[in-house]
Amino acid sequence: MPDIDFISLGCAKNLVDAERLMYVLQQRGYTIHHDPPQPTSPIVVINTCAFIADAKEESINTILEFAQAKTEGRIRQLYVMGCLSQRYKDQLATEIPEVDAFYGKYDFFRLADDIQQPSPRPLHTSAPVAHDISVPHIKRLITTPSHYAYVKIAEGCNHRCAYCIIPHITGQLKSRPMEEILQEVRWLVDKGVKEFQLIAQDLTDYGRDIDGQAQLPQLVDSIAQIPGVEWLRLHYAYPTDFPWQLLDVINAHPNVCRYLDVALQHISTPILQAMRRRFTREQTLEFIHKLRRWCPGIQLRTTLIVGFPGETEQQFQELLDFVGQARFERLGAFAYSEEEGTYSAAHYADDIPQHVKQQRLDTLMALQQDIAEQLQHEEVGKTHRIIIDRREGDYYVGRNQYSSPEVDPEILIPAQQTSLQIGQFYHVRITQATPFDLYASVVNTTSHT
Repeated sequence: MPDIDFISLGCAKNLVDAERLMYVLQQRGYTIHHDPPQPTSPIVVINTCAFIADAKEESINTILEFAQAKTEGRIRQLYVMGCLSQRYKDQLATEIPEVDAFYGKYDFFRLADDIQQPSPRPLHTSAPVAHDISVPHIKRLITTPSHYAYVKIAEGCNHRCAYCIIPHITGQLKSRPMEEILQEVRWLVDKGVKEFQLIAQDLTDYGRDIDGQAQLPQLVDSIAQIPGVEWLRLHYAYPTDFPWQLLDVINAHPNVCRYLDVALQHISTPILQAMRRRFTREQTLEFIHKLRRWCPGIQLRTTLIVGFPGETEQQFQELLDFVGQARFERLGAFAYSEEEGTYSAAHYADDIPQHVKQQRLDTLMALQQDIAEQLQHEEVGKTHRIIIDRREGDYYVGRNQYSSPEVDPEILIPAQQTSLQIGQFYHVRITQATPFDLYASVVNTTSHT
């Protein structure tokens, strides 16, 4: 069987889809190379993203690059899957005929059959199917470091935020059966995974499509009790209808990280209403206050949007004041990007000049950098339990429970001081802080599980 190069773009939810498909292909005898620095295989599969304009541009440029490679005879087969295919299947097939076939978010397992007998087939997306019955859905070819993995508990989203194209791509919320998720976690534990990032477009709605009830607290409680689950971290919550029993679960289980990723997007009530967020300034403030009161020590990651249509200087200042008061431990921000097919594109004029958007973004992130630096310096002298992700130059690089892989600050330990094992836990004392990283020394070189 020939080798296959897999190029994965976009979010961790995309990565999980790719890992499932790669597992199936590996079981059929193919040798898989994930994100190779220099692709050389005769078959290439590109998993695309279509979240915002930059993501679409990256996906299209990547497809065109490999389409050119096929034209020049450097590769033999080219397949494209993911969100961009789901959204623009007809246009892509017409404009890039070099691609053998396109697959969306729900039919990509068909690629495993088509790749053996290349013959382009139409993309089937009119009736999304959550599972292909021929595929062991819990098994994946893990591409992350072997000690952590992402677990996707649902696809789709029931919210219709004005700016977001994702529900138009993925459809309504479709929760995975709880027992299937628990089986996947057990399987991953058997493979040596210790740290689990629970992901979905909206974690907090998990289960509502099954019986009308939020089942996230029950799911997290069940996962936390599986032997071998050392850390469990939650990503992408939504503030409306938040299942407050979840905080009782976090408080009850030391292996559930006191970390919550919840996108708030803005603080001005008129902007939130225009965004169709179903939340007000007052409700947002109470939400944050309640999280911190009910779950002492919890650290929050949020995402904000600047330059939304109609955002005034006063409303932007209101956002700055809010960030200064809330002091989020982790914060990311985007300048508004108009996406065709969204409510915003249909009903609002994109009336904030790009240079103003960028200026507001820079101002917001400069403020957050100052806050982050202050919070980082407060950690000096404290002891943390960390997991070691890798060695990089003269340092071992690790994280504590408050940092998710790839997106959050890391902890660096000088390698000349000690010898540590990748994927093991250690206790360290923080010795120095920067806005983005902490430096530490090991308290005890014996690994802790």
